[in-house]
Amino acid sequence: MRHIRIFDTTLRDGEQSPGVALSVPQKLEIAHGLARLGVDIIEAGFPITSQGDFECVNRIAREVKGPVICALARTNKADIERAAEAIAPAEKRRIHVFTSASRVHLEYMLRKTPEEVLELSEAMVRYAKEFTDDVEFSAQDVMRADFDFVKRLYEVAIAAGATTINLPDTTGYGVPQEYGALIRRIRDEVVRGRDVHISVHCHDDLGMATANSLAGVENGATQIECTINGIGERAGNTALEEVVMALYTRRDHYQAETRIHTREIYRMSRMVERYTGMVVQPNKAIVGDNAFAHESGIHQDGVIKNKETYEIMNAEIVGRQAAVLVLGKHSGRNAFRKALAELGFNLPEEQLQNLFLRFKEIADTKGALETDELRALVESESVNTPQLFSIEQLQFFSGYGMLPTATVRLKTPKGEVTTTAIGDGPVDAVYKAISEAIELQPELELYRVESVTGSTEALGEVTVKLRLGEVLTTGHGVSPDIIEASARAYLDAVNRFVAGQASKHPPSLDEVQAKGAAS
Repeated sequence: MRHIRIFDTTLRDGEQSPGVALSVPQKLEIAHGLARLGVDIIEAGFPITSQGDFECVNRIAREVKGPVICALARTNKADIERAAEAIAPAEKRRIHVFTSASRVHLEYMLRKTPEEVLELSEAMVRYAKEFTDDVEFSAQDVMRADFDFVKRLYEVAIAAGATTINLPDTTGYGVPQEYGALIRRIRDEVVRGRDVHISVHCHDDLGMATANSLAGVENGATQIECTINGIGERAGNTALEEVVMALYTRRDHYQAETRIHTREIYRMSRMVERYTGMVVQPNKAIVGDNAFAHESGIHQDGVIKNKETYEIMNAEIVGRQAAVLVLGKHSGRNAFRKALAELGFNLPEEQLQNLFLRFKEIADTKGALETDELRALVESESVNTPQLFSIEQLQFFSGYGMLPTATVRLKTPKGEVTTTAIGDGPVDAVYKAISEAIELQPELELYRVESVTGSTEALGEVTVKLRLGEVLTTGHGVSPDIIEASARAYLDAVNRFVAGQASKHPPSLDEVQAKGAAS
């Protein structure tokens, strides 16, 4: 079977999703997770956009082993030099040079003639080859471009040394028949049997990103560019989990395979959902809550008799099922460690000890934790952040006809601080009391509460986004008590602020391009 390379751009195109701002520790953890997942290439960022993005790509290049580490660059020397410097420490590295192909892009964004774009593309691919043998070339918006120009552009790029050519349906305009036909023509008329990979990069504006990517594979593409959960600008990108499992489940049709460790898929989906704050819809293929759920009596009866009646793949193949774990307040540390190992978590001893104490605290309150609750607890504590502020005591009063009031006692760098505040509700009162204690007034941009399981005794999981000036960060808290979980999430975000783990919101690709065109 043909090997289809998986090019993951969660940390580049995915992070350009509106409202997403990942910290460096979060990006590193996602990159390590992608390496465990078995992706072939990680597009780690766009180094020219900011010093922070450069440093993050550089650190991923130094620390993450296995996949090719790729950096994005426009067709200019400064971009390429910055990208080359960022990925220099990587064992395997790639520079991804891009321009545009459609008339509207050339006229309004690049403000260049087709001949100028051809000349510049050839020169910049050759320049990128001075830094690495692995160079990818893309021309945005090929589905709305003149084919003769697209053909000339990719011929020039290959002649200059591009080893992968990517045909992005940047605006999600294409349909499978059209996009597949384009890939076939490029294969037959441009690549013509040479050792050059054809890559597909599709957006989901019309809901056809996965279908278009698979049509590309059917017509000769050997690389798919995608993101975890399909996140990305506007309606997002091709979802990694969808194309991987389509190729796995229908390998009889596609006669192609990837090297993805599918049992890591669900874990990566949860991690990206948590860090980005972008909720996976319940009916999302492969990773949604309902993807392997059956409520209809007819379906339930069929699945009980034989899963194949209504399931074309087993949930455990994508990591949705783990060993049945019954962990409660009487469980010991060894049992806790074993349970985490079975879920795929191998933590340092100090982190394990802190997590075990938190687990015992929760188990004393609610009893045994289910598998999903244990997973949520571990994931909420998985990024180490210095705890400059922590809860010692929390008390609140609220009810119909009562004035919501909260008193918090925090451990701070100045010692213990106790404050009391009145709010519109108990959470608002708690947040005002905490803000007074820490002497910071961040703006709350997002507050989300979820139940980890369907039980009334389930753990509550709270996600918040706080903004302090231009800096945005995300915090998470888990507790049987929603108010306590809310306080923990708020302090988690605050601790990231003061520990320097927050991020300025990255500029969108359009903003960067506009800035480049203007200059």
